[in-house]
Amino acid sequence: MKRLTQLLLAGFCGLTTATYAQQTRPVWLDEITIKSFSEGIPAVLGKTNAAGDSMLINGRYFKHGVGVNATSILAFFLDGKATEFSALVGVDDKGNRNLPHTFYVIGDRNILFDSGEMRLGDAPKPVKVNLTGVKRLGLLVKVNDEGRTKVYSNWANAQLVMLDNHLPKNIPNDGERYILTPPAPKTPRINSPTVFGARPGNPFLYTIAATGDRPMTFAANRLPKGLVLDPKTGRITGSVAERGTYAVTLSAKNALGTATKTLKIRIGDTISLTPPIGWNGWNSWARLIDQEKVIASADALVKMGLRDHGWTYINIDDAWQGKRGGPLNAIQPNEKFPRFKEMVDYIHSLGLKTGIYSTPMITSYAGYVGGSSDFEDGHITDEIIANKRSYRYVGKYQFEAADARQFAEWGIDYLKYDWRIEVPSAERMAVALKQSGRDIHYSISNSAPFANVKDWVRLTNSYRTGPDIRDSWNSLFVSAFTLDKWAPHGGPGHWNDPDMMIVGNVTTGTQLHPTRLTPDEQYSHVSLFSLLAAPLLIGCPLEQLDPFTLNLLTNDEVIAIDQDPLGKSARLVMEQDGFQVWKKPLEDGSWAVGLFNVGDFGKTPQSYFRWGDETARSFTLDLVKIGLNGAFTFRDVWRQQDLGKFYGTFKTEIPHHGVVMVRMFPVK
Repeated sequence: MKRLTQLLLAGFCGLTTATYAQQTRPVWLDEITIKSFSEGIPAVLGKTNAAGDSMLINGRYFKHGVGVNATSILAFFLDGKATEFSALVGVDDKGNRNLPHTFYVIGDRNILFDSGEMRLGDAPKPVKVNLTGVKRLGLLVKVNDEGRTKVYSNWANAQLVMLDNHLPKNIPNDGERYILTPPAPKTPRINSPTVFGARPGNPFLYTIAATGDRPMTFAANRLPKGLVLDPKTGRITGSVAERGTYAVTLSAKNALGTATKTLKIRIGDTISLTPPIGWNGWNSWARLIDQEKVIASADALVKMGLRDHGWTYINIDDAWQGKRGGPLNAIQPNEKFPRFKEMVDYIHSLGLKTGIYSTPMITSYAGYVGGSSDFEDGHITDEIIANKRSYRYVGKYQFEAADARQFAEWGIDYLKYDWRIEVPSAERMAVALKQSGRDIHYSISNSAPFANVKDWVRLTNSYRTGPDIRDSWNSLFVSAFTLDKWAPHGGPGHWNDPDMMIVGNVTTGTQLHPTRLTPDEQYSHVSLFSLLAAPLLIGCPLEQLDPFTLNLLTNDEVIAIDQDPLGKSARLVMEQDGFQVWKKPLEDGSWAVGLFNVGDFGKTPQSYFRWGDETARSFTLDLVKIGLNGAFTFRDVWRQQDLGKFYGTFKTEIPHHGVVMVRMFPVK
């Protein structure tokens, strides 16, 4: 009997173990939405190299794997639900021959695999690492590409062995979305720029942006001849024939009080005396943009109160273009924009401005008609439409003059001119816009070579200083924290442009999703863009703004630093022990200073990833070391609080990838 009982118990235990044992299954990385795991800048592709061609390493083809370009960062949340990662790694045969690549596999801060330097022609190296218990996995390819192209490498045959039916997830972005900025007062406060430029005789539109309880009435004393103010809306319109600088006193009045501000109107050759701020549709809707979405965005900018804080532009990006036609043989809108001029007029009626997109190439980035053609009449063929990528070059015939005149007739206020602009194309459009009879902010995109910066300053109103931005700390760091060399060149009329803002819900290569920047990183993002005097173009659907993101975008003291009429960009004045200090002079003699905890980003393989155990660090600012002598009154601009007087040093806590941003007023 005892023996029978033992056999029965053994059988039961065996059944229990078999029933509850976790099964494993391999998961190819190219069969999940791999783009959503990328925190690098160039796109990653499954089953091909980064150019979309067959994956090939040292003459060997692979049907499975992930092709990447330049420095690549793939981050996965496994939560202990994986047992193994395996791959064959190497430089793609169509990649750059001269650059060494290093592949890393990192689990919970531990380097599990280091390939050493690999070059084109090296045999692929096998990777096989144990992931038991690993919560966060990082796949890093490190290469110093210095802006060179075709920097292709491959994670060939890359697969995870997962437990049961689990799949890898994105790294959690669950930090507290803390709100720092207090609500605007109910009394009037004027927030629009204090300087505005227009060319003689051209249409003029300036809206007095003011917060405070409504109803509110507006006034403007000493307006130059030719301008009129609507006292109910605060819109100043008309045109001014005489060159000169006109000092105008603006006022906004409600039942609780009156606010005043001096506006300098400069009529001359230079427009865009402060960086443009507004909204761009690409990172919201990409190719799905249409007339209804644009109007909804304009309405939301007003409804959300952004207009009252100075946000002005509603910019349509790529995918609005139809074929050439009309009296000017200019680009006409496609079927998604059936009443284009009415749409522009409606946006203007809200006191806002309208932007548009084009390119000097035959086809745009999204494959729509561009500003040139190999046919004299500019028509586009079915072959071009079917093979649009093959026509990303400037055609034999250019149509800048016709397109610029059409933009002016529609009432366009901003042009984004796209796709690796070279100087001759930039100059042709610059001349055409100046001869159009309308002030149109001229922005070129993307990656304007630094070697031609003097031409960009001469020809354009803003110029992209790097690649397209993505919603990751790596992309933000590359786009903004490396711009010190550009700083001396930006200023009134010609602004350094690090690309759109990556807050709220964004697309950036994948379906609409909340930005992957942590709340601390988002405060750093808005702070640094403002310190750099960069264009501020919101890249998310405005009607989807949550309270945290809206609060980020409506701090008038931060916006005022970006819009300061002196127009100087901050400079990187200190970098030590994982901290950066950026200092910006302001017109009134004060200084805006950003203290950033960048965490030695990029200096170790582990620093490219977020591990979930990061903490705030203490930092002591030595004022003398950054060239500031004497006593200063400090103001925390995010909290809009005075911090007191400081002499010599200032000590504070800064979150990981976060910021403390202060305005410093000399004590006399």
